[in-house]
Amino acid sequence: MNVEALRTYCLTKPSATESFPFDDTTLVFKVGNKIFALLDTESRPTTMALKCDPERAIQLREEFDAVQPGYHMNKKHWNTVTVTSSLKSRDLQDWIDHSYELVWQSLPKATRAQLSE
Repeated sequence: MNVEALRTYCLTKPSATESFPFDDTTLVFKVGNKIFALLDTESRPTTMALKCDPERAIQLREEFDAVQPGYHMNKKHWNTVTVTSSLKSRDLQDWIDHSYELVWQSLPKATRAQLSE
């Protein structure tokens, strides 16, 4: 997946928003004003930070060379994924889904209800 395909997929998530709050190259995706993904639009190869359950994060790091502890993030809860041809699009989409779901579930019920309207 390239930058545009990753961006498009992240924006398919309900109530997802995008912005560049940190600099001109780090595209940030949020739901309910909480980050679920950061995409470096200029890194080659492309890198993306995704929230992850701590146990699953360790498993993914052991299984995939392209998955490392989150760069400039809480390494227990975030992975940095280097998008290479060795990764399947379905895996990337699953990891984005997982990140989004973790953040969605952490939102207050009232916020989730408001976003679901």
